[in-house]
Amino acid sequence: MAMLLDAGALIAYERGAPVMRALLARAHDDENPVKTTSGVVAQAWRGGAGQARLAVLLRGVAELPLDPDASRRIGVLLGVCGLADVVDASLVDIARSGDEILTSDPDALVTLASAARKELVITPVST
Repeated sequence: MAMLLDAGALIAYERGAPVMRALLARAHDDENPVKTTSGVVAQAWRGGAGQARLAVLLRGVAELPLDPDASRRIGVLLGVCGLADVVDASLVDIARSGDEILTSDPDALVTLASAARKELVITPVST
C-alpha cells in the first residue's frame, strides 16, 4: 500500500502537524512508499527558507509527473464525476486500490475514487 499526499497534507506537514509526522512515520515503519504528483507540489510550493521542512520531506517522496496519457485519463475522470480539480484527480489517477490518500478535501477525493472505481483509504488531515 502506498501513501499519497495532497497539497493540504504537504501544508500540514510544513506547519509541523503532529498527526502528519505520525502518519509518515507509520508509512516509513511499514516500508510503504510515499507519493504525490507534480501538480500537488505546485499547489503547495512557494519556495524560500520558510519551506525548509517541506523541501526535506519532498526528498523522500516520489513525485510523479502528469504525462499526456495521464492528462487524458484525468480529464475523463473529472467529466464523469462533474468536478474540476485536476490536482485532486491526479492523485486518484496514480493511486491503486488499497492505497491511502492524506487530504484536506476528503469529500472530493471520495467522489473521485468512487468514479474511478478504486477502493482507497481517504484520511482527512487539517492544515
